[in-house]
Amino acid sequence: MESLVTEWLPLPDVAALLDIPVTRVHSLISDRSLLAFRIGERKIRSVPAEFFVENDVLDSLKGTLVVLSDAGFSDEEAISWLFTEDESLPGRPIDALKAGRKTEIRRRAQALAW
Repeated sequence: MESLVTEWLPLPDVAALLDIPVTRVHSLISDRSLLAFRIGERKIRSVPAEFFVENDVLDSLKGTLVVLSDAGFSDEEAISWLFTEDESLPGRPIDALKAGRKTEIRRRAQALAW
């Protein structure tokens, strides 16, 4: 997982980026607006940096994460799917989301449930 995502932000860094308390970051993770994964030797809970655009969470992320969760994906599987190259896109689903192609990505995520 750590090699799939090139840059991770520990939760305090996410709080600083969004200018909110760390407790609010925990809430964003709980309500599936963000996903976190324990990385590194110390297993620090961190969020992929590509989940953010400037100082905000990528708009299309929450709905996509909910669709992936409804399709039965664990947090780790969802992160892996978002950051794995897909030749049919082409590219990674996270890149397509950042390019404004949320409908296509959500449709693909829904199809994974079948």
